[in-house]
Amino acid sequence: MEELGRPDADAFRQMPRRNVVLVLDNIRSGLNVGSIFRSADAFAARQIHLCGITARPPHREILKSALGATETVPWHGHDDVTDCLEQLKAKGYFIAGIEQTHDSTPLHRFAPPAGRPLALVLGNEVRGISDEALPLLDQAVEIPQFGSKHSINVAVCAGIVLWHLVEKAGPENWLPR
Repeated sequence: MEELGRPDADAFRQMPRRNVVLVLDNIRSGLNVGSIFRSADAFAARQIHLCGITARPPHREILKSALGATETVPWHGHDDVTDCLEQLKAKGYFIAGIEQTHDSTPLHRFAPPAGRPLALVLGNEVRGISDEALPLLDQAVEIPQFGSKHSINVAVCAGIVLWHLVEKAGPENWLPR
């Protein structure tokens, strides 16, 4: 692993991060939460907000799939997703929900506003983003799908969307300098 030139956990915690946060709205599987921590670490997201019933570290399933990312990605717990989103909006965040709605934007057409911090909301594995959170979204974004299933696993979804943002910015431009 040394050949990859990755920073150790202490160095990574000090590195600049992209002003992108993830908001997990009632994610029921600790394994999914842990996998999202891994993606947040991989793409240097600023932090994760764990809302509602979403499990919080230290939780056995989260730790199993996060492989240490709970120590490198800051997180905050919130009882209510609407309180979390309202706080982020007050700080100027653009709130994008990854959800299939009647007016959602396909991911390949999604371009968050330049110069604004971004919050990506990911919903429950069965019900999606909660009815309480949907009205607080600035935009709904949908990953185009071509198979027989109507959804993608939430942890896989997080990785796809984060990679799309990196690719759109250009990997060499992703981290602030």
